[in-house]
Amino acid sequence: MSTTLNPYLNWRSSAREAMEFYQSVFGGELTASTFKESGMPVDAAEENLIMHAQLVTPDLTLMGADTPSHMPLAENPNGSVSLSGGSEDEAQLRGFWDGLAAGGTVTVPLEKAPWGDYFGMFVDKYGVNWLVNITGSAG
Repeated sequence: MSTTLNPYLNWRSSAREAMEFYQSVFGGELTASTFKESGMPVDAAEENLIMHAQLVTPDLTLMGADTPSHMPLAENPNGSVSLSGGSEDEAQLRGFWDGLAAGGTVTVPLEKAPWGDYFGMFVDKYGVNWLVNITGSAG
């Protein structure tokens, strides 16, 4: 068995929509269960929110959930999600950039950086900060 490190994102009530959006960009298999399905105690108005969602592709695993109203939720408490690869991954990474940045706010355009790679940053339409780095990119 090997250890896997992967992002776990939280929202107040848009986990289903966000995770379906990420599936449209990354592909893969998405599973999701609600608080009601999981038997987790929450206010009746929140029982159909997502208690746990997991998107699995051959290259990545992304998890997410809604945070019930009785629990605190800090905006971007854990920094950013980074996608990186070499020039052989450039088309895929630029596709991820285009898909994820749609409807969001680009904070650093995907351009040649001082260290020689192509690098950019944005906040997607669900409030998640993303960084993309392409090593040895032809541009």
